[in-house]
Parts: sequence; structure tokens; C-alpha cells
Amino acid sequence: MFTKILIANRGEIACRVAATARRMGIKTVAVYSDADAGAKHVAVCDEAVLIGPAAAKESYLRADKIIEVALATGAQAIHPGYGFLSENAQFAQACAKAGLVFIGPPASAISAMGSKSAAKELMEKAKVPLVPGYHGETQDADFLQQQADKITYPVLLKASAGGGGKGMRIVEQSADFKAALASCKREAINSFGDDKVLVERYLTRPRHIEIQVFADSQGDCVYLFERDCSVQRRHQKVLEEAPAPGMTPERRRAMGEAAVAAAKAVGYVGAGTVEFIANQDGSFYFMEMNTRLQVEHPVTEMITGLDLVEWQLRVASGEPLPLRQDQLTLSGHALEARIYAENPDKGFLPSIGTLRHLRTPAATEFEVSQSSASIVRIDSGVRQGDAISPFYDPMIAKLIVWGQDRRQALAAMSTALAQYQIVGLASNVKFLQRLVAGQAFSEADLDTGLIERHHATLFPAAVPVAIEVLALAAASLLLSERNAANNAGSDPWTSTDGWRLNGSLQRRLAFVDDGQPSPLDVTYETGRWLLRHEQFEAQTFKQMTVLQEDGNAIEISLGDRTVAGTVVREGEQFHVFYAGSQYTLAYVDPLLHAGDSEAEGGRLTAPMPGKIVALLVTQGEQVKKGAPLLIMEAMKMEHTIAAPADGQVEELLYAVGDQVSESAQLLVFKAA
Repeated sequence: MFTKILIANRGEIACRVAATARRMGIKTVAVYSDADAGAKHVAVCDEAVLIGPAAAKESYLRADKIIEVALATGAQAIHPGYGFLSENAQFAQACAKAGLVFIGPPASAISAMGSKSAAKELMEKAKVPLVPGYHGETQDADFLQQQADKITYPVLLKASAGGGGKGMRIVEQSADFKAALASCKREAINSFGDDKVLVERYLTRPRHIEIQVFADSQGDCVYLFERDCSVQRRHQKVLEEAPAPGMTPERRRAMGEAAVAAAKAVGYVGAGTVEFIANQDGSFYFMEMNTRLQVEHPVTEMITGLDLVEWQLRVASGEPLPLRQDQLTLSGHALEARIYAENPDKGFLPSIGTLRHLRTPAATEFEVSQSSASIVRIDSGVRQGDAISPFYDPMIAKLIVWGQDRRQALAAMSTALAQYQIVGLASNVKFLQRLVAGQAFSEADLDTGLIERHHATLFPAAVPVAIEVLALAAASLLLSERNAANNAGSDPWTSTDGWRLNGSLQRRLAFVDDGQPSPLDVTYETGRWLLRHEQFEAQTFKQMTVLQEDGNAIEISLGDRTVAGTVVREGEQFHVFYAGSQYTLAYVDPLLHAGDSEAEGGRLTAPMPGKIVALLVTQGEQVKKGAPLLIMEAMKMEHTIAAPADGQVEELLYAVGDQVSESAQLLVFKAA
């Protein structure tokens, strides 16, 4: 067994690998970029070495530098995690040439499965079922459109070297094919350095089911059952679970044996995942093989009680598989929710910023064993105070739960999500709560279009915030003012706690809820406040008294009720966590904004830092509302900037290839 390994990755997967290595008595070496100098994965490893600037291509993708660090620190092997160099055959070869063990499959297996088109040719020979489509080398746009027309629409365009949902487009009709192809190729070349695509029939209401396989250097290979990863947005997984709901033993065996056949066809060694697209009738087709550990591997660990990273280390060191196929069993049900810094209400646009407040449910790290009770596990690479930067994937954590059955696991997931608190950037926690509680997911009515089909339920219209939430925000504001007054001394003329020589101070707190004013009238009394709001019957006042204050946690009495929650103030925003949900209220200070003027019109700004990859209009052009104006690439995803109204493009402020900062004005637009 190795005594020291280098982890060529960052974030939660680097922390995950380090945890198993520590338990096995193996020393670890972290590598980090300038942006990650204070990152969690640097702190949890035994050694850490700076390898370059923030951009991945100058740090985490520098194979030569990583190998140099491994040799200099005395590491015997390199664990690539997932992403970055994990599926790079040249990197695997370079490791072997340098005398280092690559903790992954042979370079030949990576190459064989790295090209989706070549992999499908191999699978066809291995008699693994394939989706009808074109997987050849010809990339002429007219030829590909002809192939799509033959396959019949809708079709799916997919980057041959792709992964992670990038470089994929669904085309509904022939007239849209070439525009979708151009966009797909742009994203593919930016993400993978290869713009080759394949064309496949797009199945309606398919499920995404994948099989975890493991092979050793002695020629043995097993499957560790399946995961259902059907719930996706932008072709990227949101929720995963194991085992797949409705899976029969016969179908599990057929898919498992097909996955093993796929692995053996390329001489596979180590952990791998064979992904299938499955029809509702039970038929299934090979999609691709990911020649690495998957993001969602924890759900497999939870139902098998096995540590897959430990298996990776043992197999890479030359040991045989720890168990045979007939020794593998599954128990209970596991769910994984990917908690991202993103805004679901804005097309899941990634969010960047600092985690100013982070509270999580009570959980273990890397727990894999089952018990009679449910288990909550969190795999994360960030802590409160850490930043989510534009340079890397915006994942905050993976929340994993295990229960004796799916119902218990769903209940555990709902409870755990309700206890998550994130302030400092947008997150998808509220969306995940709706998703898990929704009828489709709770009843396992699964397919890859679930989010789109249930858009109205998952993205409900805004409703007025509850008075309890407003009262908690008001209590936080009034307490902070009272505390400031107490700290300022006893001068009544400079007090901000509402003291008056005669009478009582009456004041209006101008809160704004989701863009709509929701004012709260306050009357100051000794030791308490009286609140009035339009939600109260007959505009009556209700008494509010603070019962307890502990940091951000506040408990108040409101009329005849006791209300408890957490309030985190961030500038003029009050983030209120109440009854398992998060609410954000803006507070408009009339003195602070007395001199504000109307916002400048005609501006279209960058939603986040990125690069201009396409200009779709010219200066002076007249456009209709919703017309695409330009395309930005940020975090390896394309984002289209559209016209907010009918009007004219007066000036384009950037050219293709230009880097832009967040909120930068991109063009001058004059509405009709």
C-alpha cells in the first residue's frame, strides 16, 4: 500500500480523498492555485504546494507541474479526483513514465471511452445496446443535419469529448439545427478543446441510470448496483439516488452485466461508471462511460457500506477487489442533493461571493455504514468565510442521506435541507426543498425532463412574506439600534433607541419583499414595540417583545404567539430563516437613500464575470423583445443576453473574446 499520495484536485473531492487516506494511514499532498491558498483541502492534507495562478489551465490542468510536485514531495501515486485531469489519457501516461501510479484506469481505457463516438463503436462490438444515432468522424454541418433529419427529431447534439452536461443541445426541428450545432461546438471547444459532436435520437421521458463498476488488475470486475440520476437541469445532475426506484432484480442484473461487459471491453481497472439512458418500459441504451469516480459516488457507498476511495487505493496498489459479485449486498435507500451557488430563478445562473454565514444540519463526514436510524452526511470543500470564485465549479456541498427505505430517506433529506442556512450568495436550497417535496419526485415519477415538466410547481409565483418573517427582521433591526444606543452612552439627544421626551415614537420600517414594498409600522413602548401591518385584521397593532437573543438567533413574542428564527443582516438585506425556509428582505433606509436618483436606463450588464463568445447583433440594429443580443461564456457555460424590450442597439461596448467583469455594461440599448 502507498505511504503518500498527491491529490491533483480541489474542493470537496480533494477533502473526500484525504479523509480516507488519513484513515488508512496514508500521507497526502495537496496542490492549490493562488485562488485556493486558504481553501479547506489545503488545510486537511499533510502537505500543500502552490502550483500556479487561479485559472485552471495555469494550475490544476498543469500536468507537468503536478507530476513535478509529486516527485519532489515523495508521493508514490496521484489521485485525480474528478474533473480537471481525471480523464486525461496523456496525464495517465505521463504519470506512468515518471514512475508514479495513476489512481485510475489505464490510459488506453481512458482513450477508448474518452471519445463518445469511438466508445459507441466499441460498445456495439461488445453487444451493449445503443441509441440510434450518428457517431462517426465527419463533422460537416450539412452532413450532420442530413443525419439528424434521417434519425428524426428531436435529436440530441453531444460533444464527443464532453461531460458534466456541457456541449449538449436538444434540437426540436431541422430549421434550428445549424444554430444549435454552432453553439454546441463553441461550448465544446471552450470546455474540452475538441468541438467534435455526435447526433442521437432524443428519447422522450427517459431516465438516466448509471452502474458503478470496479475492476482490478487481475481481470476481475464487479458492479456495485445502480444510481438513478434522472433529475437534471442543463443536463447536469441535481438529485441522485440509489437504488433506482422501481428497479427489478432482473433488470438490475441485465444492466450490471452490460456495464461489466463494457468495462472488460476496454481492459478497465479501478472505479468507473457506465451510464445508460432508460425508457419507461425498461429498455436501456449505453450513453457513455466515465472513467473516474463520480460526484454522486456517496449514494453507492451508503447502500453498500463500502468506501469506494479505499477500493480505489487498494486496486491501484495492485490488490485484488475486496469482494466478489456474490458478496455484494445493498441495504436501504440513499439520496444526494448537490447544493450549488446558483440562482434557480434566473436560469440556474452561477453565483459568486463569500459564504458570510453558513449553518448546516448535524452530519457526519464520509459516513458509509448503515444503522437503524437515518444518516446525514455532508461532503464539502468550503467553510464559512470561504469564497465561491468564478474560476471553478460553484458547488458548496453534497448533502447525502440514508434511510431504511425511500420514504425515510426523503423525510431525512427534507429535514436536512430545512436546516441549511447560506448567506453571501445565491443558492439552490429552496429549489431543492420544493423538488424533494414535489409530487413527481416523492412518488418517483422520474425522467430527465422532470424539472421542465413541473416548472410551474417548482417555480411558483411569489406570495407575500408572512408577518412572522417581517417581525423577526424588524426585531433584528430594532435590537441592533438599541444595542448601538446603549454602547453610545446615556446622551438622550443622540440616542437611536426610540426615546422621546413626551409621547411615543411612531415609525415606518420600509421593508421590500421580492421587489414589492411591505412596510411595517412600529410604535415604541418601554421594553416592547407595537407592530401594525396590512396582514393584521382591521389594521390593529400587535405587541412584540424580544424573549431571547443569541447571536443571529432571535425568539420573540408576537401577540399571543412565540416566534423563533435566525436573522443575518448583510448590508441592507435581512436574511430570515424561519420554519425551514429562507427569506430575503431589503430594508430601505430613507436617510441613506435620500439623494438617490433614478437608475440609468438603457443598460444591459454582465450577470457575472466572463468572456464574450458571440455578438448576435450589429450597432444600430432594431430588435424585438427577447431577441438574443450576445453570448457570454462563464464557468464553462454559455449565457445568452436578450433584449429586455423592443428597441435599438445603439452601441456594442465589447468584442468577441473580451473578458468582462460582473455588472459591466455590455451595450447601449434604447427601448422603443
